Amino acid sequence: MSGPLADVRVLDLTSVVMGPLATQILGDLGADVITVEDVKGDTNRTMGLGPHPQFSGVSLNLLRNKRNISLDLRHPDGLEACLRLAERADILITNLRPGSLTRLGLDYESVRARSPQIVYCQAQGWPTDSPEADKPAYDDVVQAASGVAAAFQLRDGDPAIAPTIMADKLSGLTVVYGVLAALHHRDATGEGQRLEVPMVEATRAFVLAEHMSAATTVPPLAPAGLPRVLLPGRHPQRTADGWIHVLPYSAKNYNDLFAAGGRHDLVDDERMATRWSRLEFAAELYREVAELMLTRTTAEWLAYCDELDIPAGPVRTLDELVAELPVATHPVAGDYRVLPGGVRFDTTPATHTTVRRHAPLVGQHSDEVLAELGYTPAELAALRAEGVLRSLTADEHLP
Repeated sequence: MSGPLADVRVLDLTSVVMGPLATQILGDLGADVITVEDVKGDTNRTMGLGPHPQFSGVSLNLLRNKRNISLDLRHPDGLEACLRLAERADILITNLRPGSLTRLGLDYESVRARSPQIVYCQAQGWPTDSPEADKPAYDDVVQAASGVAAAFQLRDGDPAIAPTIMADKLSGLTVVYGVLAALHHRDATGEGQRLEVPMVEATRAFVLAEHMSAATTVPPLAPAGLPRVLLPGRHPQRTADGWIHVLPYSAKNYNDLFAAGGRHDLVDDERMATRWSRLEFAAELYREVAELMLTRTTAEWLAYCDELDIPAGPVRTLDELVAELPVATHPVAGDYRVLPGGVRFDTTPATHTTVRRHAPLVGQHSDEVLAELGYTPAELAALRAEGVLRSLTADEHLP
């Protein structure tokens, strides 16, 4: 084990993307992540095409650097095994709804009775003290409820959903910093605690960080929404042979750009003179920039912008981004692209591009993990016979 969290054990009772992303990050940072998965397998295993019946393209990265145990938590013996795992865990993360946790006997009070010092994180769609606490929450619904769709409406006239599962992923990141803060407190004081990450609140905080804007004051100085980022013209521009995104930010940027493009009539235009004038006339200036971009190729404009220190970048396709990622070989799924994490450590090793454990099959580590708790081979066989435990079968044996 290596990485800054090499001495931390995480019990992962999550599914789909939000929770598994959070625990993947913790696993990348060195934590021993034990995922308790339903005997039927997680939804993310069938989220799109994949190279193996148990692995979608999504799950190959989302499930990496974890050990997997497959239990029926509705059975008393399955619940007991899970609680024994909690006794040895530093952190428990779940995205089961509050009602489900209570019915299963995995609510905070039940877990704390067995593991008083545990950091217990509940991540679900809505706050547990709200009328919606037990309502289902999918990313699209949360985007609508937390301001993402409304921001699109302010810019385009109609509400829309971002073409990425934004609420799931940023809520997963919120889980990571929340549990690490609680773990720091636990290590300093010996005191465990429960924390929750409601997706709708995490996403609202993300959207309103800039969009509260003039509405922050009481009374508001203007309606919510940061004007510059809501302008219809704020989008990539066509070039003579493709697409680019150029964002002149200062008067110098605008003047240099227009001079480079031969539009000397726009140099020193009063609309660009001050920060406030650039904001007031931003839509007009964006249109001028868009027309100018059509006169050169993407490569030519990138060269100009690099030379003149103007913020600019090419519009890269998803396939281009995927193609540059490193390749690893899964023992049953074959070669796949590894999506690195977003942080690099100089001193403490972490698996930025290296996979310590490939995504596991359902129940791949069931026997190993329960044996560490003291379960005997006979007890494991009895659990399998009862349908409580799923382990690897002979034909699933890994090389």
